[in-house]
Amino acid sequence: RCQRWVENCRRADLEDKTPDQLNKHYRLCAKHFETSMICRSSPYRTVLRDNAVPTIFDLTSHLNNPHSRHRKRIKELSEDEIRTLKQQKIDEAFEQKQTTQELNENNEQNTVSEEGGEEQEEEAVPLTLEERENKDYLKSLFEILILMGKQNIPLDGHNVDELPEGIFTSDNFQALLEYRINSGDEVLRKRFEMTAVNLEYCSKTQQKQMLEICENCVREETLREVRDSHFFSIVTDEVVDIAGEEHLPVLVRFVDDSHNLREEFIGFLPYEADPEILAVKFHTTITEKWGLNMEYCRGQAYIVSSGFASKMKVVATRLLEKYPHAVYTLCSSCALNVWLAKSVPVVGVSIALGTIEEVCCLFNQSPQLLVELENTISALFQENEEKGNELKKICRSQWTGRHDTFEVLVDLLQALVLCLDAVSSDLSVRWNNFIVGRAFVLSSALTDFDFIVTIVIMKNVLSFTRAFGKNLQGQTSDVFFAAGSLTAVLHSLNEVMENIEVYHEFWFEEATNLATKLDVQIKLPGKFRRAQQGNFDPDMTSENYYKEILSVPTVEHIIQELKDIFSEQHLKALKCLSLVPSVMGQLKFNTSEEHHADMFKNDLPNPDTLSAELHCWRIKWKHRGKDIELPATIYEALHLPDIKFFPNVYALLKVLCLLPVMKVENEKYGIGRKRLKAYLKNTLTEQRSSNLALLNINFDIKHDLDLMVDTYIKLYP
Repeated sequence: RCQRWVENCRRADLEDKTPDQLNKHYRLCAKHFETSMICRSSPYRTVLRDNAVPTIFDLTSHLNNPHSRHRKRIKELSEDEIRTLKQQKIDEAFEQKQTTQELNENNEQNTVSEEGGEEQEEEAVPLTLEERENKDYLKSLFEILILMGKQNIPLDGHNVDELPEGIFTSDNFQALLEYRINSGDEVLRKRFEMTAVNLEYCSKTQQKQMLEICENCVREETLREVRDSHFFSIVTDEVVDIAGEEHLPVLVRFVDDSHNLREEFIGFLPYEADPEILAVKFHTTITEKWGLNMEYCRGQAYIVSSGFASKMKVVATRLLEKYPHAVYTLCSSCALNVWLAKSVPVVGVSIALGTIEEVCCLFNQSPQLLVELENTISALFQENEEKGNELKKICRSQWTGRHDTFEVLVDLLQALVLCLDAVSSDLSVRWNNFIVGRAFVLSSALTDFDFIVTIVIMKNVLSFTRAFGKNLQGQTSDVFFAAGSLTAVLHSLNEVMENIEVYHEFWFEEATNLATKLDVQIKLPGKFRRAQQGNFDPDMTSENYYKEILSVPTVEHIIQELKDIFSEQHLKALKCLSLVPSVMGQLKFNTSEEHHADMFKNDLPNPDTLSAELHCWRIKWKHRGKDIELPATIYEALHLPDIKFFPNVYALLKVLCLLPVMKVENEKYGIGRKRLKAYLKNTLTEQRSSNLALLNINFDIKHDLDLMVDTYIKLYP
């Protein structure tokens, strides 16, 4: 189709462009197409039919307007081509054969009238043989780099320390280059046939430059779709180590042209210890480097490791100050209770969370160890097999990310300790030294009274938010009704805070009973006693210590965190979920979305008609046919055939599903995070590369080699 367009425009200078380049970098105004070629199925975009060809050109206007001449080449058409074009009803484009002959006498000419064209102005300059060979050579290098990225092959091969002195060996990039030369790549062979064997074909600096271009070109494919969609949300994942440096993975949420909510990975951001500097760099990278307009950002969420929560909250606050519509929310992929626990500013909680992750990781690494744990559970729960079977099933999952993680841990603690003790004291050769060593260390950590008190108190405090958090990750109707239950949750927590002495007494008693069962001594932490250095208060009991250092700050923090994350703006947005027909039905079609939709007024195509349109939307579903089911999700509502007749409803639903708290309904559009996790799991820390990671995670995104080569030549002439 691109070739047909170029022929009709008579642009000889564009004939050597690839279809990808034509599609991305050249545009035609809609005025060059007959109205029958334009499909008006969408109220927001002008969409061409699949077989659309430009036929309307005024190729004589330049004769009367000498100032309109631009540097564009015109292709001379043969008699047969003109006859064919006339048969395809494009007579208007070529009114007379004399016009064509006159135009060919003026090579420099504007093929598109002033009101109609937007093609890039570019003079066709033939490439020299040397330039053509250089482009082909660079294209081969880019092909190798893209292959290495997609297949997750690190650039470096053997470490220098591993090789005897005087021995040279190729890195992975050079090895693939040599393999390609030996396989018959004449361009590379000609380039390197005179090069010494022990010299690098492509320097590390050049590799880095080319990788950055690969990364930017692949990222730009996603960012182009985001810009076309206008509205988006930003989500970050836990801080990761890439070649010894901490980085923040960044994902973007948007609704594509097919009305699908997608969450795509777009890159890593170097992490800064200073939250204010991090906030500035975060904003600069998104707006200046990646070219996204934050005025269109409608949500932000940060999944963080323990200790990083307060810093990312500063980032969220600074963005909210500049962009009030970028609502700060929870992320759908993280359980509320896990997120709250990671944000608690108490060192003991952070240590406990780290210990839990290490225990889970150890058992997941060894299937034999997992079987040993299951046998221990069976022995402990002989009188309650149902409970034992449930715990064994949980052990085989990623239970550290559950809403009831601390409840599960309290139930499992005795089995975990007995199993780890058995492994660490086993004198046979059944377990290797690593597992025995880790079992001993983790058993000691689990039987520390500080750890036991922490998990028991966290279990009890988070029990008030468990059902609320579970509903937030449920169906759309669950999320809607959860928003209305927040007041009751906060009321319960405030009541706990007012009577913290009574509640803490019960919690501490539970912790001491569990410690007694495990034969753990009840005492103040050694670090606290050492810090006192003789100034120890004899009235300070373990119970009072943990009330002041753990219970009080934890409850206070969780109350404040719930208020911050579920701001008035966030709750108003969630109440707009009554737009979803199934929620509307549960409310007996007695809803008032317009009162909550004020915050999105500027995002609507026709805000003046919102009230009338919402009334029609309710009537449509209230008086539906008996065999018509109510759409239960935003995803289903966005894919309704007649959603185009409700442009305001469509716009509202589109913005609502961008909120990070809403889950991606269709799993195949939320694979960015899964691929990120897979890359981090399968790649050694020292071999990770932020450039190669983007190529690996987005391996299915199309790439334009010609664009990469042209960009490289311009940046590094």
